[in-house]
Amino acid sequence: MIRKLLLSAAALAIVPGTAHAAWYQASSKHFVVYDNESPDKVKAYTEKLERFDQAIRYWHHMPEDTRGPSARVTIFVLSDTDEVAKVFGKGGGEVAGFYDPRASGSVAFTPRNAGGDADYGLSAQAILFHEYTHHFMLTTLTDAAFPPWLTEGFAELHATAIIKPDGSVQFGAVPRYRQYTIARSNLLPASQLLQPYPGNLDGENRDALYARGWLLTHYLTFDPERRKQLGAYLIAINSGKSVPEAAMAFGGLSGLDGKLDGWLARKSMPFNVINGSELKIGQIDVRALTPAEAAMMPALIASERGVDEKTAPQVADLARRLAAPFPNDPAAQNELAEAEFDAKNYAAAQAAADRALATDPKSVHALMYKGMAQQAMLVRDKVTDKDRWAAARRWYLAANKVDTEAPEPLVLFYTSFVEAKEKPTENADNAILYAYQLAPYDPGVRLQAATVLLERDQEKAARIALYPVAYNIEEAGPAKIAQAALKALDAGDKPGAIKALAATDEKDKKGDQKKN
Repeated sequence: MIRKLLLSAAALAIVPGTAHAAWYQASSKHFVVYDNESPDKVKAYTEKLERFDQAIRYWHHMPEDTRGPSARVTIFVLSDTDEVAKVFGKGGGEVAGFYDPRASGSVAFTPRNAGGDADYGLSAQAILFHEYTHHFMLTTLTDAAFPPWLTEGFAELHATAIIKPDGSVQFGAVPRYRQYTIARSNLLPASQLLQPYPGNLDGENRDALYARGWLLTHYLTFDPERRKQLGAYLIAINSGKSVPEAAMAFGGLSGLDGKLDGWLARKSMPFNVINGSELKIGQIDVRALTPAEAAMMPALIASERGVDEKTAPQVADLARRLAAPFPNDPAAQNELAEAEFDAKNYAAAQAAADRALATDPKSVHALMYKGMAQQAMLVRDKVTDKDRWAAARRWYLAANKVDTEAPEPLVLFYTSFVEAKEKPTENADNAILYAYQLAPYDPGVRLQAATVLLERDQEKAARIALYPVAYNIEEAGPAKIAQAALKALDAGDKPGAIKALAATDEKDKKGDQKKN
């Protein structure tokens, strides 16, 4: 599940309770984890995540991630699924965990305890493994589009991983929490399941996408005669072949449902075990949050989830109260700067960023928010003076100098030209293309990169950037934009494709680079 809705007022009401617990942060190669369990438990939790990451890489022969710390996923561990649903906000009644891919830093919210039936309920571990597998796909398999059945089926295939006491990891277990829909091919027959856009699914039909997607992925992964067929299918789909044509890799759609049901009826399902000695976990550091950091946790969670026009002022008011005892603390002032910016209090946001920089002049976050506040005031006041725009842009360049692998300063530098209604410079175009390499999981960055690639007559590369966005059923706004651009390209209309990418609602186009 990858959804992006904004924090509701009801959800905001529950966030302050997090301030009353002792919070810890664990840092590892791929994760930053916030949890209010004991340090030993937080470390064990993070080690489990790293073991899972390494096992996936080993199984699928994927190289280690060479990007810097900015590429890590930040995980907020909440008490249970009820708290996760409340933080999710409107429409989150059935959300047990969620992942938000974005250039500003991918985040996941997961429950410590999922509750439910111990044998057949959806566990907290399965939720997190499912969501992290999405991130893994988006960061390692960046040049191919995956239809929804495979995106969710691949995530479910890994969600049921079993980490054994000896450190080994077993993949291939049946997701028993989906047992009711796995066997019901009538809910989503193969002819619909394999569609790039299977339609508006809800209730049992949506669950069937996950369940039957898992079954088909398991079948194609573990049946020796079928393994090569998945690669052939993906090549066909990414070459623009129709679903019936691509499905010929499986022998056609006819009879596929029966084959899947036969696979499910086996006495035992095959699985794969990765030996623990093959997995290199790396260093994990755990520390208690400083008093200022701990105090700001309610505002941090609210900001990371996302706000809207109604809740942004409430979060800003909360952040002001929480940051008041810490006027010189960069963590407190950085969070305050973000909250004030979200509430469109740009002068206050800049002042908070200045206070953070006074103590920590190399704070990438503060450098960005100082530039963002200045830029927002230029937009608000309809300023066209290029020198003033260049002055605001220099803060993004300063942030990039501190961390050359952080994608968000690059994105901000590029979009500043768009906001100023100026043609992006070659340097700005290069910046967004590098941000695309660093954050291929952000749909907005892929759309912006596609624009630059088309302007440079690199249509094949632009299509590669667009396909994964077009197939992502959880990102409706960006998906429609990508589909319109691809339709224009299919008609030989490159100017029309560029226009489709430009004439959009900016909030849809930018994905979640900023959360209002």
